[in-house]
Amino acid sequence: MRGEGHLHSAGRAQLDWQLILLATFASGLAGLATAGGALLIYAVPRKRLEQIEHPALGFTAGVMLAASFFSLILPGIESATEAGMPLRSAAAIVVGALLAGGAVIFLMKRYSPPFERMLLNPADIEPDRARRIWIFIAAIILHNLPEGLAVGVSFGGGDIANGTATAIGIGLQNVPEGLAVALLVLSLGYRRSTALLVALLSGLVEPLMGFVGIAMVSMASALLPWGMGFAAGAMIYVVTADIIPETHRKGNADRANAGLMIGLAVMLFLDITLG
Repeated sequence: MRGEGHLHSAGRAQLDWQLILLATFASGLAGLATAGGALLIYAVPRKRLEQIEHPALGFTAGVMLAASFFSLILPGIESATEAGMPLRSAAAIVVGALLAGGAVIFLMKRYSPPFERMLLNPADIEPDRARRIWIFIAAIILHNLPEGLAVGVSFGGGDIANGTATAIGIGLQNVPEGLAVALLVLSLGYRRSTALLVALLSGLVEPLMGFVGIAMVSMASALLPWGMGFAAGAMIYVVTADIIPETHRKGNADRANAGLMIGLAVMLFLDITLG
């Protein structure tokens, strides 16, 4: 059972910093996986990379969807009921937090700065296309915020098994995600070293948000259901608004859907076996 991974309440104050460091470290490793994926641009021919880009993003979407439900929403409701809250109230809190998470990402995207004007375009690509590419890169970087938060809050209550499963799942999907970022930067005419650096930086927000997530729920355990619901809503919104539409471009829907199903299955397996 998921609750078996919880730390005993005795000595909780002494163990909180250990848990915070563990969650931050785990989210950091997951974030660094983006650089691992980006390194493929040095080892695999460009044409082959373009063929696997959309299936890889589909895999990312599948992992994020599974993590949202099985590592965040359901554990969030369980955490609230274990604290003595009626089931309906627990579900309402998590659902409300989920909607809030999606709304925050929507607003952040809506009022994001004009990236295509702030950054150079060395290949002199058409402005509309450059804008679309930079907005998608920004969306990927943006959704790393709730990913890091998800890893952090998954360790909430001392649930090491759930946190580990979430960190591994997020780390796995960060590999194709880092590759996608690197490919997009290359398509703008930048060098491979620049593409690798952008991919690396896109993942470094995760340990920051992992620290925020675990620190938040450690200081006030009542916030755990709220944090889990919020992170899930943010991730689900990014999947439906950005990742899935991008994977269905250029007639690659079938391969992208296969990637999504594989990613969902992998994350579900990890959650069951580790959580």
